[in-house]
Amino acid sequence: MGFRYELKKLTEKKIDKDQQYVIIANHTSIMDIMLPVILFPDHPICFVGKKELVKIPIFGTIYKRICVLVDRKSAKSRAEVYKRCAERMNEGDSIVIFPEGGVPDDTSIILDQFKDGAFILSRDHQSPIVVFTFMGLKEMFPFDNSKGHPGKVKIYMNDIIEPTKNIQELKEVSYNLIKFTLQNN
Repeated sequence: MGFRYELKKLTEKKIDKDQQYVIIANHTSIMDIMLPVILFPDHPICFVGKKELVKIPIFGTIYKRICVLVDRKSAKSRAEVYKRCAERMNEGDSIVIFPEGGVPDDTSIILDQFKDGAFILSRDHQSPIVVFTFMGLKEMFPFDNSKGHPGKVKIYMNDIIEPTKNIQELKEVSYNLIKFTLQNN
């Protein structure tokens, strides 16, 4: 695809190949989903992804096998996502969620508000949250297919946060880590 990446660790904590995680990052491009696969080669991972992408030839066939699909227009579908993710975690998968719930249509938004799902899964399954910030893909591989260019993506591993009972605290800490990285790098 013409992309390279550079990983910068902002924490001394290390990823344990025997630990299950909830993996989160900001979401700016369809290419964001490739990065966790590269970063977690020893972990079976499952993504939460929007149902519409199943329609993409070839990609859609693979996508529906590795994702818990959500129809964001359906309240029932959104409610079932947690149950299906919990099942996948019970099978040993780590879960990748972009907690913004999608890419904002307004490109001036640096980081949209987070939804609760990733943090509920972390708490209920006692799985640490690995927080990443992805930089560069918004410009290199935007959703506007007439733009873009090859280049180097910067990936910041912000922290590994241990689960707590306080979902709001987990969400705020994660959000602030990503927002600070986006604003200062």
